[in-house]
Amino acid sequence: MFTDTAMSASTPIKPEPFKVACSSCNLRELCLPVGLSQENIDQIDNMVGQRKQVPRGEALFRSGDPFQSIFAVRTGFFKTCVSSEDGRDQVTGFQMAGELLGLDGISSDHHSCDAVALEDSQVCVIPFSRLEELSREFNELQRQFHKIMSREIVRDHGVMLLLGSMRAEERLAAFLLNLTQRLQARGFSASSLVLRMTREEIGSYLGLKLETVSRTFSKFQDDGLLEVKQRQIRIIDQAGLQQLVNGTNCAAN
Repeated sequence: MFTDTAMSASTPIKPEPFKVACSSCNLRELCLPVGLSQENIDQIDNMVGQRKQVPRGEALFRSGDPFQSIFAVRTGFFKTCVSSEDGRDQVTGFQMAGELLGLDGISSDHHSCDAVALEDSQVCVIPFSRLEELSREFNELQRQFHKIMSREIVRDHGVMLLLGSMRAEERLAAFLLNLTQRLQARGFSASSLVLRMTREEIGSYLGLKLETVSRTFSKFQDDGLLEVKQRQIRIIDQAGLQQLVNGTNCAAN
């Protein structure tokens, strides 16, 4: 299944000993290529040798850690972030079940960001060397991995659009629409969600101050677009949010 040390300063996170079966995972439609033979699926099952529990607030990996595996989020929610020279963290993305962590380490053999669990989470560990071997053996797996890499590039472009050309209201509207679309693909409601990240983390990701994020949420509620109860969000007028985005693609992750 797909989803993304100098030693990490965080508490070591020991993998669970039990075996993962991608073929029986309820997220396989998001991860596995379609049309694989049973033999191919068995090979993928053998490749994904373990799951790893990551408690809330703990790091799956840190910037500078050696790159050995990529990780498919099975349950839970993560943020990726980088540290600026003055010590501030800049959030670069949010990852949920069925998405990959660790792709940042492929080019340099070391991770370039931190991946931190926003709630108790579980990932499937995919040794990258074994993934490369299997990708050479059957094209469907290689094609799926290329699609995932392409999706990451598209999301990066979406972030550039958010930060470069959108007002605060447009940025938050695009973020919420994208988040609900991704959750809906996983069988969740298209209109109700619980934010796993803080408003400060949303602001860091969108290039907005905390006060601006809070003020924009309040405005959306006053305008009848949202119902906001702390981290519980209900979208009342999805079309209104989409109009705020001015027809641009809200593909930012």
